[in-house]
Amino acid sequence: MPDSPISYREEIKRKLVHLSSLWMPLLLLAAPGRWWAPAIFAAAMLLTLWAEHAYACGRPGIGALYGRIFGRMLRRPPVPGAWVVSGGAPVLAAALLVAVLFQPVPAAGALTVMLTGDAAAALIGRRFGRIRLVNGKSLEGTIAFVTAGYAMLALVLAWSGCGGIWYAAAVPAVIAGALVELFQKQLRIDDNFSIPLATGAVLQSAVLWL
Repeated sequence: MPDSPISYREEIKRKLVHLSSLWMPLLLLAAPGRWWAPAIFAAAMLLTLWAEHAYACGRPGIGALYGRIFGRMLRRPPVPGAWVVSGGAPVLAAALLVAVLFQPVPAAGALTVMLTGDAAAALIGRRFGRIRLVNGKSLEGTIAFVTAGYAMLALVLAWSGCGGIWYAAAVPAVIAGALVELFQKQLRIDDNFSIPLATGAVLQSAVLWL
């Protein structure tokens, strides 16, 4: 089913919810133990799936509450009985996977790029996009993704005390994330899930290689 258009105001709300998930990279960097963050991400993902399933089934209680808060922000109506309704579950699934696969800094950086770059691409591309690339995406939105993603990744690296090699590795990592976002339809994977994996893999591989 194709995505239904939502108003720009609801798009802003949607991306503010997206940005509120920046607690996840902060947790990855601040967690006292290796498995604290994955455990919290797993619990949050299960809770999200339960709430979205209840909403899709039209159940009262948590399902109705979910609908009141997030219903207007959804790009498509829920399929009755669906387990994944929004991008929330893929975000948490990606957070869980990068926390397990990568070191804390690449994992936190990858999530930061996805959360900030995707928000910038959507808001700038929708309002100011004029030059079309592929899949309806704009050059302006892609530039916004790379600019915001790299700037925020640089903040993560600075906060973590990383050296110059990390900032060089951040360039191909952010570009990889932008390409995944640009070719989401061809990949047929939710970009909330694929962007952190691509970005984190390139960032960690580049640093280990260099």
